[in-house]
Amino acid sequence: METKDILLALRTKKGFSQDALAEKIFVTRQAVSRWENGETIPNTETLKLLSKVFDVSINTLLGSPRKLVCQCCGMPLEDTNISRETDGFFNEEYCKWCYADGEYMYHDMDDLIEVCVKNMVGEHFSAEQARAYMQELLPQLDYWKSYKNLGGAEKFEEFKQQLISEFNALQIEGMPRVEKLNALVGGYINLEYRLPNGQNVKFLDDNATYLGNQLECEFGGERCFGIAANMDFLLVCTYEANGANPELVVYKKR
Repeated sequence: METKDILLALRTKKGFSQDALAEKIFVTRQAVSRWENGETIPNTETLKLLSKVFDVSINTLLGSPRKLVCQCCGMPLEDTNISRETDGFFNEEYCKWCYADGEYMYHDMDDLIEVCVKNMVGEHFSAEQARAYMQELLPQLDYWKSYKNLGGAEKFEEFKQQLISEFNALQIEGMPRVEKLNALVGGYINLEYRLPNGQNVKFLDDNATYLGNQLECEFGGERCFGIAANMDFLLVCTYEANGANPELVVYKKR
């Protein structure tokens, strides 16, 4: 589809009139009309505003002329997994697992490779093949090419170590020492817990990224510990395979 058709379809889906859309992005109704007639295309700043209003990437607005891949992990990017800046605008260079809330989630290539390998292994892809593939791919991506110039690694690592210390200070029976935290998207770990009053509650945001891990219980058995944290809280839970029968152990404000 061309930009004119995409804009018309998105505006119609949202139920906006041309006047209403124009007001939201600080242009005239005539400008919107010209875009939808194919006479002109919005400039870069206006495309950013349209992207935020319609919750799609600029690449989508332009008819997907580029094949987007995360410049940290190499994952193909779609509007559902593209990262965002702290102001809510899309950052079309990274996936939401590698870059979240203005922070780069990975500062060690080997750590990222191990996380990717776990998700890539399957019937037709062994761990060795996945690791070799990622070892060849990652150095070609912009993030790792310019890694030394990005900054923030030391501060981020300090934050992770602080969280690790806080988790270990909880001294939860059966939970092993936390040694490592990975970037985890809320939608994949946002379990629903049943409170003593009978209410079912989720504590995480599906679209946010947290630091966490899964830990095997020291007592054995089928249940695992799951931990997650951000600047505001620590969460510890237990669950069975595939997140079944979750129980909240700790939810603590930092």
